[in-house]
Amino acid sequence: MRPRRAGRPKSTAPWILILSFLLLLLPLAACHKPSPEAVETAEAVPVTVATARSGPIRAVIAATGQVKPAAGAELLVMPPQEARIAALPKGVGDRVRRGEVLVRFEIPSLDADAAARRADLARGQAQLAAARQNVARLSGLFERGIAARREVEDAQRDLAQAEATVTEARSATAAAGRLAGREVVRAPFDGVVVGRSHQVGDLVDPSSPEPLLRVIDPSRLQVEAAVPTGDLGRVAVGSPARVRGAAFPDEAARVLARPAAVDPATGTALARLEFDSPTHRPAGLAVEVEIYGEERPAAVLVPAEALVQEGPESFVFVVDVQKVDAQKKAHRRQVEVGVTADGQAEILSGVQAGEAVVVRGQTALPDGALVETAEPADPSEPAP
Repeated sequence: MRPRRAGRPKSTAPWILILSFLLLLLPLAACHKPSPEAVETAEAVPVTVATARSGPIRAVIAATGQVKPAAGAELLVMPPQEARIAALPKGVGDRVRRGEVLVRFEIPSLDADAAARRADLARGQAQLAAARQNVARLSGLFERGIAARREVEDAQRDLAQAEATVTEARSATAAAGRLAGREVVRAPFDGVVVGRSHQVGDLVDPSSPEPLLRVIDPSRLQVEAAVPTGDLGRVAVGSPARVRGAAFPDEAARVLARPAAVDPATGTALARLEFDSPTHRPAGLAVEVEIYGEERPAAVLVPAEALVQEGPESFVFVVDVQKVDAQKKAHRRQVEVGVTADGQAEILSGVQAGEAVVVRGQTALPDGALVETAEPADPSEPAP
C-alpha cells in the first residue's frame, strides 16, 4: 500500500474560499430594491392650479414722501439787515390773517438813509424848477435879440442835467422807501405760524440760517414723494394716487408734476402730488404713497405666486386639466411678465386666458412631471 503524499489538501483550499464568498453575496443580492427616488419620480405630484383670466390691471408704484407747503404757501421771515425786533405778536400755532403784522424791526440806518434820499430829491426838484425858469427867461431875451444863442443852449443843457438828477433821486428815494418798508413784515396770506426762533428785543442778522418766523397756508399742502428711478416711466401728470400713514385716513391725490432730476445717491426722483381735498395732515409729516399707473383693461392675468424666477427669466407650469389624472402633466413655459399688482401678474406672452397654471407645488417640479391637481382655485383668491 502506497503512502499518501503530504500537502494534497492545499490544492482544494482556494475553491472552498471562492464558494464561501459567493454564498455570502446571495443574501445581499436578494435584499436589493429600487431606490426611493426612482419610485417618487413615477408618482403624480399633488399641485394646486388656478385659471389664467382676462381682466384689468394697473401698476402700483410705492413711494415714501413728506407733506410740504405748495409753492407760494410758505413764508420765511428774515431781517433785511442787522436789526432789533420791536414787535413779534404771533407765536407758534397762532393763525394769521392776510395783512396782519408779523414782525416790526428797528433799523435806524434805514430811516436815516430814507431821509437823506428824500432830501436829495427835494434839492434836485428845486434845481430843476430854477433851470426851467432860466431857460424860459433866456429864450425870451433871445427872441428880443438881447441874449446870445450860446446862453440859451447852456441853460437848456443845465435843464436836462437837472431833470436827470431828479429822476435819479426819485429812484433812490423809492428804493430807500421800499427798504425802509421792510421794517414791517405783514402776512401775504391767511395761514398758521409753525416756527418762531426769537423774542422781542433780540438783535438779529440776515446771515442767520434760521428764519425768525415760518408761516404756512395749511389749505395748500402737497406731498413730495421719492419715486424709484425704475418706476419713473409709469408716472404721468394727472396719475391718481393715494396717501397713507400716521393713523390718518387714506386720502386721494393726483400727480401734479413729474420729477425733473434724479438723485444718484438715493436712486430716486421727487414727484409732487396735490390732494384732491384739503388735508388735515401737518406739514413735515412722513407718509406712504401709492401712485397708480395706466390701467390695462384686458390683460392676461395669473396669480403672482405662479411665477418661478430663474435670474432675469420668468416661468410658469401649465397643466391641461381636461385630461384624466393619469395623463396630466405640468409643462414649464417661459413667460414675459408685465405689471404685477394686488397679487396678480400680467402675462404679455407665454400663457393664454383659460389655461391652468400651477400656483402651489411647482417648486423643484421637473418639466413634464405627472401631477395630481386639486380643484382649480378662484383666480381672485390666493391659493390655499
